[in-house]
Amino acid sequence: MRSCSWYRRLAVVICLGTALLPAGVARADEATRMRSIQAGSRYLAEIGQAEDGSFSAEAGPAVTALVVTGLLRTGTSPNADVVRRGLDYLFSFAKATGGIHPEDSPYANYETSIAVMALVACNEDGRYDETIAKAEAFLKGLQWDGGESVEPSDPAYGGAGYGSKQRPDLSNTAFLIEALRAAGVAEDDPAIQRALVFVSRTQNLEGPANTMPFPAKNPDGGFYYTPANGGESQAGETAAGGLRSYASMTYAGLKSMIFAGLDREDARVQAALDWLRKHYTFKENPGLGDAGLYYFFQTAGKALDTLGDDVFIDASGVEHDWRDELVAELARRQQADGSWVNENPRWLEGDPNLVTAYALLALATCQE
Repeated sequence: MRSCSWYRRLAVVICLGTALLPAGVARADEATRMRSIQAGSRYLAEIGQAEDGSFSAEAGPAVTALVVTGLLRTGTSPNADVVRRGLDYLFSFAKATGGIHPEDSPYANYETSIAVMALVACNEDGRYDETIAKAEAFLKGLQWDGGESVEPSDPAYGGAGYGSKQRPDLSNTAFLIEALRAAGVAEDDPAIQRALVFVSRTQNLEGPANTMPFPAKNPDGGFYYTPANGGESQAGETAAGGLRSYASMTYAGLKSMIFAGLDREDARVQAALDWLRKHYTFKENPGLGDAGLYYFFQTAGKALDTLGDDVFIDASGVEHDWRDELVAELARRQQADGSWVNENPRWLEGDPNLVTAYALLALATCQE
């Protein structure tokens, strides 16, 4: 296993050890990875960034935060003009509450979580410690828990939505967990463990951690979007009324469980890995096809890097150097101008700034 390169730079070491690749298994093409990073970074700096330092400002500050994080994690200097201007733009949304979002934004959790990751990625000298600490407290305050008079038995308990009081979902809860861990919050912190309660309930796995009615109707071990408000999967329902699992949420669930301290011997981790072995590919987002494809790429890369294995063995016993395969797929899809864009525009993936940020975040996990 390799060290978790992107997460180590955030000063949270959670990997499981080191090992050598089996003989004959190729390592990722570092030259290809670097060419893709350089072209994507150049696109963002020269074409994507607006005069005010933002990227796709019409979508709010989250895209800018994702771009800045992607640039920093793939080697752009914190002192680079593109980063400095992006950070200045993000700081224009900083609130006394600790949140980093527009006034009355319905996406305060999402925006602040990603802004925290950007700040942590360039905080080696501690200049942003106070801002990060305030944002951490703000994010914890948005979590569905006793403060919202939500009991632990409630399907919403421990989760986070896009913003205050919004229905929690796995995607936003995963961003919350990642941001808190990046900020130095321990895996046994009450907020992380409350979030684990919610994450466990988004899995199609019956057991002590999940007594929701959904897994019995689709007991495949994968993850769906949310058990709250009657349950929902972006992949739809099974004929039996179960919530369909899909890859981007299953990788988000796996990553979140490891961040919360579960090891690979835990039944929840094992079930998630079994589902992913059966559906391993980077040709699509299994369960959703090309919808949310680049969100899937960066989530899968983070999860597999956090897991720590150099080789992922699928259900047929085939060994995959997942870094090599992810780099190759991203390089194949890169546009002539250095950007990436999804032909399926669902979830804003028609925006080259957002999608290029996702691609850089994925490539950051493929570092040798």
